[in-house]
Amino acid sequence: MSRLYAVGGLLWLSVLGCGYRFTPRSAGLPGGVGSVCAPIFRNDTAEPGLETLFTRMFRQELVRVGVLGGSGSCQASVEGVVAWVNSAPTIVTEPVYEGNVAVTGSQLASYRASVGVTLRLVRDGQVLAETTVSGNEDFLPGAEGASGDVLQAEANRQAALYRLAETLMREGYDRLANNW
Repeated sequence: MSRLYAVGGLLWLSVLGCGYRFTPRSAGLPGGVGSVCAPIFRNDTAEPGLETLFTRMFRQELVRVGVLGGSGSCQASVEGVVAWVNSAPTIVTEPVYEGNVAVTGSQLASYRASVGVTLRLVRDGQVLAETTVSGNEDFLPGAEGASGDVLQAEANRQAALYRLAETLMREGYDRLANNW
């Protein structure tokens, strides 16, 4: 039994020694802001609807951490701008040959969606914190590669943008709260 305590103690010391610590998610927003409103973000891209997706994910994050204010009860607001979006192929397979004859040609194996968003925490016209978050998310093309199902490829792209919005808005809130 004492060996078990010794091993547990060594594990505890190793966790403490590697820089990890147990603290609350964040100490709060800068300037003592306790409630935030998030009006619809601005969309500077040609992609329709991204502003609502990213606004919704940011509001969801504010609800999760308990700082989303109602109309009239906000100490500050977050202004967001979806600055850019891009989708491009990332992996193309090599053609397969049997002797000198191509059995299959090059096929598209993966796409990547990329997005950049700027967030500003503003109170009474003064910017308290500002950050830009960006990231990538891979998604599969249609069922048959480059000539595959366009609707399936677009559904996969929309799912990738959803995952990306969720991840980036969580990171964006963390950056605003910790004043990165």
